[in-house]
Amino acid sequence: MNALDRLAATIEARRGADPDSSWTAKLLSKGPEKCAGKFGEEAVEAIIEAVKGDRARLTSEAADVLYHLLVMLAARDVSLAEVLAELERREGTSGIAEKAARG
Repeated sequence: MNALDRLAATIEARRGADPDSSWTAKLLSKGPEKCAGKFGEEAVEAIIEAVKGDRARLTSEAADVLYHLLVMLAARDVSLAEVLAELERREGTSGIAEKAARG
């Protein structure tokens, strides 16, 4: 099990936790819209650090993005395994061809 799998499992385990004792539970209790908003905030922060060129800050923000992506997915009952399966399905397909197939 890699770090993303462990993180996804931890997020799932915290789903029913007390929101006063778990940041993950607090986010999930506020619903998918709040989780999506938080993911968006973190993505913007990562973009800013990418533009600035600060590798350490970008690394930190990228970790936040991955965490908040997994929380957002959990809020909509989409598992990491489903996302990985979709990536595997796309593997070996040209990005241009894949986009064209989506219409």
